[in-house]
Amino acid sequence: MADRLDLQLISAALRRMSWIRLWAQVVLAVVVMGVLLFNNIGGQLSARADKALGLGPGLSLTTLAFFVLLWSIWQSGLLIRCGRALASPVRPSKGETGRLIKRGILADLVGVSLAAVGYQALAGSLFFQASMQAGFAFGGVMTTPGGRITNYPITSLEMLSVLSNTQVLFAHLIGLWLSLWLLQRIHRAS
Repeated sequence: MADRLDLQLISAALRRMSWIRLWAQVVLAVVVMGVLLFNNIGGQLSARADKALGLGPGLSLTTLAFFVLLWSIWQSGLLIRCGRALASPVRPSKGETGRLIKRGILADLVGVSLAAVGYQALAGSLFFQASMQAGFAFGGVMTTPGGRITNYPITSLEMLSVLSNTQVLFAHLIGLWLSLWLLQRIHRAS
């Protein structure tokens, strides 16, 4: 009897935490998608599009982390279905449930890694751009051959790039925390 009660509690916890994970990641994915689209459209319309100082690698890694986030959201949907199946007569084994949760953890770890490296690339290029403004890079202020000072101010569009990266990083961290809790919960039950 206690075994059946524990299985019902695990089923409810799996469904509840998977729904929280799913919706938190969906909301953050919508924000990231909007920011990346705005950044792409705004970057093409900007007159400074050819003068952007190395944001490409950081944005590429952020986009890859976003695609991993979409896969992680799909894994959350599978966890919800698994939680429902645990309450039914035909239920998945503990090993199947554990493997499903571990796939979500792996996806979130890959996403966190991509987002962290992308953040480093974005922050590094923006630091270099800021140091050029202050005259720290190359030993002084950059000038053109005609003697005109070239200034590359950091724009709000570039800061939006960093924001999209931190949002995708946070979404993967939420997924990672909840998946680790779920994995601990199903192994504690035995």
